Amino acid sequence: MNDTPSHPLVLFMPSGKRGRFPVGTSVLDAARQLGVYVESVCGGRATCGRCQVFVQEGHFAKHGISSAQDHLSPFGPKEERYDRVRGLPEGRRLSCSTQILGDLVIDVPQDTVVNAQVVRKAADERVFERNPAVRMCYVEVEEPDMHKPLGDLDRLLEALKRDWQFERLDIDVHLLPKVQKILRQREWKVTAAVHHDRAADSARVIALYPGLKNEAYGIACDIGSTTIAMHLSSLLSGRTVASAGTSNPQIRFGEDLMSRVSYVMMNPDGREAMTAAVRDALNGLIDKVCEQGGVSRTDILDSVFVGNPIMHHLFLGIDPTELGGAPFALAVSGAVELKSSDIGLPMNEGTRTYVLPCIAGHVGADAAAATLSEGPHRQDEMMLLVDIGTNAEIVLGNAARVVAASSPTGPAFEGAEISAGQRAAPGAIERVRIDPVSLEPRFRIIGVEQWSDEPGFAEAATATGITGICGSAIIEVVAEMFLAGIISEDGVIDGALAARSHRILQNGRTFSYLLHDGEPRITVTQNDIRAIQLAKAALYAGVKLLMDKQGVDHVDRIGLAGAFGTFIDPKYAMVLGLIPDCDLEKVKAVGNAAGTGARMCLLNRDYRREIEDTVRRIEKIETALEPKFQEHFVAAMALPNKVDHFPQLSRVVTLPERKQSADATADGGARRRRRSRESGGAVPEV
Repeated sequence: MNDTPSHPLVLFMPSGKRGRFPVGTSVLDAARQLGVYVESVCGGRATCGRCQVFVQEGHFAKHGISSAQDHLSPFGPKEERYDRVRGLPEGRRLSCSTQILGDLVIDVPQDTVVNAQVVRKAADERVFERNPAVRMCYVEVEEPDMHKPLGDLDRLLEALKRDWQFERLDIDVHLLPKVQKILRQREWKVTAAVHHDRAADSARVIALYPGLKNEAYGIACDIGSTTIAMHLSSLLSGRTVASAGTSNPQIRFGEDLMSRVSYVMMNPDGREAMTAAVRDALNGLIDKVCEQGGVSRTDILDSVFVGNPIMHHLFLGIDPTELGGAPFALAVSGAVELKSSDIGLPMNEGTRTYVLPCIAGHVGADAAAATLSEGPHRQDEMMLLVDIGTNAEIVLGNAARVVAASSPTGPAFEGAEISAGQRAAPGAIERVRIDPVSLEPRFRIIGVEQWSDEPGFAEAATATGITGICGSAIIEVVAEMFLAGIISEDGVIDGALAARSHRILQNGRTFSYLLHDGEPRITVTQNDIRAIQLAKAALYAGVKLLMDKQGVDHVDRIGLAGAFGTFIDPKYAMVLGLIPDCDLEKVKAVGNAAGTGARMCLLNRDYRREIEDTVRRIEKIETALEPKFQEHFVAAMALPNKVDHFPQLSRVVTLPERKQSADATADGGARRRRRSRESGGAVPEV
């Protein structure tokens, strides 16, 4: 960019990143171009309020910048509407609706940066039978002979056929100029890395080493919309050598999946920018796991990736626009096999990449990998597998039949629609208990072992502060409020309790619950309760549709997948009505099941064939086309449910007697909002 006045200089703090931008550029776009993280849940529509910034005024000699409020465009209709409805702190602006007019020093308030989450996707410790697609084959090649004018490469291939029974064998082109030199380095003794994924296909030499080489590695990676988790494994022993995770940098283009699709649609270079961002992050993770494991990057010979359909497409460089609306068409649904270098992941020149198949337009390769890991298709029991995110992926079945769907839960469980919500990061409240008599709460925060009512908590919490409520605590606090009688079956906070406890606060016509009376002051509002009800009802309605298709009124086993599923308490999830009634002993967090499925495919090529066959047989249910979705949704707005009973849960939890609050309205299902483009499901508007 040039230095003319038409391109003001903008400095973002505390990152210190700077750049010049044309007058009229939005502050959010400037931040994105510089790689500065400014959260935008709504994709720049000025509805979420997460993209707040603050202008530092004055002359900053060190940076050569004179910054002032009038170097930004005046308040516009979108900001005025947001301020009127939700309130905008003094001095704050919405970066998505604010244009650059002059030089600026922009402060990104840290209370809005709730995405420095703890990446909690450890590798599963299960041991799998090994049959990797890449094998290390040591051979002793016959030396050249004047009487046998056979080329060096041909004699290498003959040796591999002789000793390793490869009937059809090819070699990567990049090895052709190197074969003779490598053969002579160790007196015609070499180790060939042979890639042989499908039995019917010809095998292929993808790497060649002088002498004996008895180490080879592969990576298995789950590309989530929020976090990326990678595992480095030995292809020879199956041992996980190192694991690492990071936030998905695409978050700066949009918090939820549809915001990212919108970004692609509205920006000509949007797809390329997001593809580059995720590949850069993956390259950084590869370097990280290699450093941790003491492994050379060139010793990685195979890789497996999974992700939801939009992450899958962006990773492969495919425009995801068609997934933004019905009929939610995938560009490719089957497994993808290619060279890693073709998608910007240079390791060994011959390294291969395998991407699992997608089940449907919004049930992706990650759901396929989780299915492979947990194996509902291998058992007689009816198993429900749920990966809870902004778009819940649901699989239900047994050996006889498996059905799958997605349901538009939205980002509430990740804190995006909750007044004090945030992602899992140090200082976030992660556990909550409420005394049913005094209505006093106690809680735990990430990074501190003690509960808030235990000695030493205050001192330990000073390092992180108490910053907000993360997903697991959002589930618990609403369920605890229900069990304590603070909210009714219909989710209405009982204002009459204000006479009994100072924790019940009046906010105009509604009430809220004071969880933490400090800085910041953390409350659970009536709107927060409604957001959770909408999200959990969407998930439960999707589950009920699958149960209808299977012709069952209960499930035998439930697996909660993903980082969110790992850290929520199954009891509270059931009290909330997030999942159907089931023996709590058979409700388990299954961790990063998608990552485990990816690792299974890395270590044993037979699992690749298993999931490819299974995905072809899974029946996909489109919630948007099901007439009963709305009926199930309305019933699921109640806690735990208006019509379904929970006998298994009632054995371990005393549920309040069913009664409606006098303040309850039909807003749990009467009013409508646009169909979620993320999965086509319809969700009522608060």
